[in-house]
Amino acid sequence: MNGKKTSTIKIQQLLVAVSVALFLIKIFAWYITSSVAILTDALESTVNVIAGFIGLYSINISAKPRDKEHPYGHGKIEFISSAFEGILISVAGLIIIYEALNNIIHPHTIQKLDYGLILIAFSAGINFIVGYFCVKNGKKESSPILIAGGKHLISDTYSTIGLLMGLGLMLLTGYIWIDSLAAMIFAFIIIFTGYKIIRKAISGIMDEADNEIIEEVKEVLNKLREYNWIDVHNMRIINYAGFFHIDCHLTVPFYLTINEGHDILEKLSTMLSKHFNERVEFFIHVDACQFYQCSICNVSECKFRKENFVKTIEWTTEKLTSNNKHKI
Repeated sequence: MNGKKTSTIKIQQLLVAVSVALFLIKIFAWYITSSVAILTDALESTVNVIAGFIGLYSINISAKPRDKEHPYGHGKIEFISSAFEGILISVAGLIIIYEALNNIIHPHTIQKLDYGLILIAFSAGINFIVGYFCVKNGKKESSPILIAGGKHLISDTYSTIGLLMGLGLMLLTGYIWIDSLAAMIFAFIIIFTGYKIIRKAISGIMDEADNEIIEEVKEVLNKLREYNWIDVHNMRIINYAGFFHIDCHLTVPFYLTINEGHDILEKLSTMLSKHFNERVEFFIHVDACQFYQCSICNVSECKFRKENFVKTIEWTTEKLTSNNKHKI
């Protein structure tokens, strides 16, 4: 298990511990107030706890090295875990709506709301701090489960702030129905959060193009490109939860020897590996240049040139991902 995965596991363990502690605080706040809005906040926290343990399990699995049965590693399980977390969040939102509607039909007395608000406000602050920490490190480690868990906690914070405002208004006005209204608004927010997490997880499972990573690779290639890299095209990047598999075609002068072409590939691979902290593997196919590309090739010592050099073409995302050699 590498150091980065060890760090990810420790952060996920922190997330689980915080989720359990905040769940207990919210349950106590509901117990002393009998507020359905606070109950729904506590119900949502049960999702945090369950998803946290599932995420911890999936990160441990994804940390396993590649083997014969899993030649690309076990990272995809993090996307599956994220999808499951998104489903749990959405289900919790539906339960909250049901409880809120039931409370409108059968209202009950709320007590000690001021104490409950203090406890919920405290939990919201802790949620935001831990959530921000998880998202920041999840992006750094390219861990979808950490990002999903962190965004969940942050959205929980925002919705809890709305809940606190609603309950504070109820405390001032004495209108009991505000409790249910706040709960329903809270429910729709977390359902939307669940949808976004599910959408992101499915895109990872289906190997949807990761435009952010492609943009990052594009910046590196344009910054470090060398004169005999005539073009890079047909680029495909698959994210295995922080480990990137990159396919592309590199066009070089047709007169180079096999060894010379191999040296160019090694240099390109080393540059990208260094940028991505060794979290990449490459399958780069070497193409021989065509004479119609002479106008974009600035290899000055070429003895076979058919046209004068005109300009260097900037490598855009569209050009890198297109399955065509570049030309003017």
